[in-house]
Amino acid sequence: MDNKRNVELVVISDIHLGTSGCQAGELLEYLKSIRPKTLILNGDIIDIWQFRKRYFPKAHLKVIKHLMGLASDRCMVYYITGNHDEMFRKFTGMKIGRLRILNDLKLELNGKVVWFFHGDVFDVVMQYSKWLSKLGAIGYDSLIWVNTKINWMGRLFKFEPVSFSKKIKESVKGAVKYVNAFEDTAAIIAARKGIDTIVCGHIHYPEMRPIKVEDKTVNYLNSGDWIENLTSLEYNLGEWRIFNYRKDFVEQTGVVAADYEAMVDTEVKVLFKNMLFEFSN
Repeated sequence: MDNKRNVELVVISDIHLGTSGCQAGELLEYLKSIRPKTLILNGDIIDIWQFRKRYFPKAHLKVIKHLMGLASDRCMVYYITGNHDEMFRKFTGMKIGRLRILNDLKLELNGKVVWFFHGDVFDVVMQYSKWLSKLGAIGYDSLIWVNTKINWMGRLFKFEPVSFSKKIKESVKGAVKYVNAFEDTAAIIAARKGIDTIVCGHIHYPEMRPIKVEDKTVNYLNSGDWIENLTSLEYNLGEWRIFNYRKDFVEQTGVVAADYEAMVDTEVKVLFKNMLFEFSN
């Protein structure tokens, strides 16, 4: 019996495949539990900044194959480029089957315009000091690696998992100001463009809140990440919600997982093979 949940639209960002912090196993479980009509991959899906040939676990590869399989089934898949997978921007506009590669996307949902983009264009550090951003990414990944090892030991003694980087971000005023500035800047730009709702990634902070910009209110949404928060955005029947893997996911033993690898269109498979080859050399 197929117990997969039907979802109109799913937004996932900041998976960072190819890094030790990526929770690929949990993501794959989630993806196998849903049947989305539309899937939006909102940037930083593959971490090209830190890509290493010697580190790309099978679980990470399975996620890529599953995503390609969705594009070969009845799901529309939009790949919106981010800063960590900016190499894919040279393929912007490419259409292969049900897969589209874009820098941003506008859709009309329930009579309102929704603007999807990764969000790195609003990051001042990213725009003017890319080397500093890359250095920060390496430090962040190292902290996540240490955090993972400590949580692994903690599970042996039945301790609850902790996130060092999340606690640091929440306790440091500068980090809080950075998040707020990012959200407000994105909302101001959207208001000027007459956009009702914006959907971002980039800052790894899941959020849904209205932001007042003069006489207009912009609905700001962020899908979070699959390193610490393990969250996505789901849209059904005119309503958005943040899906949290740790709180909302219930293993569905009756789910029949489609063999998506066997369903992958040759064109899509070749495209991604060429892309992976290009940035690994």
